[in-house]
Amino acid sequence: MRIPLFLFTLFFAPLALGADYEREKRWADEITPGLIVGDAVYLQTSNGHKFLNLYTEAAKAKAAVIVVHGIGIHPDWGLIGMLRTRLAEQGYTTLSVQMPVLAADAKGDAYLPDFSEAGERLAAATKYLQEKGYKKIALVSHSMGSRMSSDYLKNNPAAPLFAWVSVSITNDALGSLGVLKFPVLDLYGEKDLPQVLENNKARAQALRKIKGSAQIMTPEADHFFSGQDDALVKYVKSFLGQSLKRSR
Repeated sequence: MRIPLFLFTLFFAPLALGADYEREKRWADEITPGLIVGDAVYLQTSNGHKFLNLYTEAAKAKAAVIVVHGIGIHPDWGLIGMLRTRLAEQGYTTLSVQMPVLAADAKGDAYLPDFSEAGERLAAATKYLQEKGYKKIALVSHSMGSRMSSDYLKNNPAAPLFAWVSVSITNDALGSLGVLKFPVLDLYGEKDLPQVLENNKARAQALRKIKGSAQIMTPEADHFFSGQDDALVKYVKSFLGQSLKRSR
């Protein structure tokens, strides 16, 4: 029996908008067997889906940091894997979260329907760290992860954080945040993506309303901070340290 097009769209099209859990599973199956630093932890969303997190405990931790990756990748990818391990070396326990992913060719705006689930995952990550005894928690995100984080914070302005480092956010979403109770660092590269660079002024204007916030351009860095690991860690560590002092 042939299904009329409008019925197919009504009943089946919404399924295409959801996160690709099978792709998440493939990422987890690839990452976890060879995990050297940190432990795999699974948290759960309200729909019962269990998602991967990489928990790396720092010795005598100053605070904890939730690390949020960009579009379509995983919590140990590239600069995210570097940040979660090197921040732990600097005294910050890290929890790198698997965010919702779509098909490999999905464009940025296709992720918008999944922002609510992304927010659930960030809330679950925060709760997990609180249950571990961490009273000081920060957020460090990259690219699409920063857009997801911005949406989460817009809906949860009183989130129990002491700082947010937004790396290479691809729009001016900071303007929709209003006034947060903690400082924000807008960090980007001199050779970043056009959609990052063209919104610099709008983001800087939004940050003026949030006490202790700053915007920093990293010389020579591209969107993925290729070859700029040390600079990225330096800026993130410095801002977290300053924000931690202010929060006491």
